[in-house]
Amino acid sequence: PARDALSLGLPIWEILAAPRFAPSPILARNARAFHRIGGSNPGHPAKTAMAEKKRRTKDDILQALGQMLENPAGERVTTAALAARLGLSEAALYRHFKKGKAEMFEGLIEFIEQTLFALINKITSEEKNGLRQLEAIISVLLAFAQKNRGMTRVLIGDALVNEDERLQGRINQFHDRLEAALKQALRFGVTQQEIAAEVDVTAQANLLMSFVTGRWHQFAKSGFKRDPVELWNKQWRQLMEGVIA
Repeated sequence: PARDALSLGLPIWEILAAPRFAPSPILARNARAFHRIGGSNPGHPAKTAMAEKKRRTKDDILQALGQMLENPAGERVTTAALAARLGLSEAALYRHFKKGKAEMFEGLIEFIEQTLFALINKITSEEKNGLRQLEAIISVLLAFAQKNRGMTRVLIGDALVNEDERLQGRINQFHDRLEAALKQALRFGVTQQEIAAEVDVTAQANLLMSFVTGRWHQFAKSGFKRDPVELWNKQWRQLMEGVIA
């Protein structure tokens, strides 16, 4: 059964249930690093309303892009198809995203980064047990993919093929940051004598990150049929065999 890793009163699966850009009220209260595109002008009411409308339109565009990426066939998304889905012209898309699709994907990546690291930071600040930190972080990474199919294709780089190469570089850096978070949790576990002192935390963190990305790939490449959370409880014990002190 799912465990409430973040002590927020809800299982992590429920917290990550909606693949929408507006965060749940619980997450909004507990982490401020969520993706918000644009912003409102606190000055003239007309300008404020216009800025809010523009922000909402950009959010709608990115949400539609994320939904199109959920297509199990994994077809490449075009600006023409995206515009048609929204009932907009391609010119309207470029008014909101002057750099085109690359800027849209940057918006998705920013959402992923800020959402996941808000959760990871909450885990590491509130959970005082290194081993439980580690388990909770991996649970979050698997659950996020389970509940955000289109984002999974971004996480593995599948949706970024033939796009601006900078986007893949940013995803690679994001993976490195996630691996560093796992490594830090392992080190914390060693200091608490929960993890054996002789464990190579660098190698173990890489192993765990490889497991996570493997489950992401399997989920996306199976047309989202292979649930990344399936068998997690058993796999966690096997991954940590010989590691726990």
